[in-house]
Amino acid sequence: MAQQDAIKIGVATATIVGMNAMIGSGIFSAPETIARNVGPAGILAYGFVVVAVWFMALSLARLAKLIPQEGSFYAYAKQWGGHTVGLIASSCYLIGLVIAMGLLCQMAGSYLHAFFPNMPAETLGIITLMSLVGLNMIGVVLSEIGQHILIVCTVFPIIATIIICLMNGSVENLTPFAPFGMSHVIRATRIVIFGFFGFESAASLFNVVANPERNVPRALTYSIIIVGILYTLFIGSLIFATPMGYFATGMQLPDILNMRFPGKAWFVIAIRLSILSAILGTIHSMIWGSSMLLVALADKAFSRTKLNSKLSVLIVGTAIFITFALLKNMDLFFMLTATFIITAFLLSMITLLFIKEEWKSGQNIKTVIGMATALTILYFALEGLVEELTSAI
Repeated sequence: MAQQDAIKIGVATATIVGMNAMIGSGIFSAPETIARNVGPAGILAYGFVVVAVWFMALSLARLAKLIPQEGSFYAYAKQWGGHTVGLIASSCYLIGLVIAMGLLCQMAGSYLHAFFPNMPAETLGIITLMSLVGLNMIGVVLSEIGQHILIVCTVFPIIATIIICLMNGSVENLTPFAPFGMSHVIRATRIVIFGFFGFESAASLFNVVANPERNVPRALTYSIIIVGILYTLFIGSLIFATPMGYFATGMQLPDILNMRFPGKAWFVIAIRLSILSAILGTIHSMIWGSSMLLVALADKAFSRTKLNSKLSVLIVGTAIFITFALLKNMDLFFMLTATFIITAFLLSMITLLFIKEEWKSGQNIKTVIGMATALTILYFALEGLVEELTSAI
């Protein structure tokens, strides 16, 4: 027992694990969309999502404690809905990840195009996807050092942008604060939540954290608050320093910063390289994680079928390519990802409502709040999907 306790991690390490899971390239895809569709009031959407993610995370942490089984979403949803609902929950989560990676591959191609202007961004995106799928098929995974480098490369552009923008901001850029009305603030949650996905992996740390009942909720709270503050400052400082007209151009974040700070070319290049590094690292890790989830899902759905890990990577890569090729609207990526992943969360969280002890202890108050906020985000994601489909017909 003493030897087992010695390898347990503490609150600080668990908090860093939670931050690593959340902070990724998703934050860099949101600023232009938030500013263009919501205006300065978009920073309020981050406050709502922080609360929503915290309650959802606490609920998933309870599930991890009460049902410490492999398969997470399948194991959780199966408790109340049986095998079929378990498969639906796990499939929704996997589909959401695949769609998100399609967007990241498009972003990778677009950012690489700045360094290879003679090649189309779409071609560069396909090359990126094929390369990362190939690396995963031969078993190349990010080392612990690689993970640390990745998080540094991701956090650097966020902090650097915050500092430079706060030093060059103007209150005039914050008016009008809500040019499209406050209803657009809540609708923006379907975009904002994209940057927080990953917190769910940090909710299942009970087996590796010392005194988990006390420390896992604390680590989740700390990591979500820190990331929430970092994201809010990032978006807020960008809007504070940049006239709304810049975002209306549809340019990438580095191009917007280059137009806003023409004398800081070094800064813009560093930002572009850091964002590209974060995107590539995120896609690489997510391909491997998704392929392992597919292996587990196939094992649950077809108990006699053992899916080969290399074939699983290839299947995931093909699915990513399909979303990459078919979906061209960034807002559609956000809404589809939110719809599928939030559905997986909800189907899992329902299990807690069937556990009498959770009601007696009062734990389900947090569950109900988490489900209510998740349903709010899901509603607006579905509303956006209907609007997109209606306009396309």
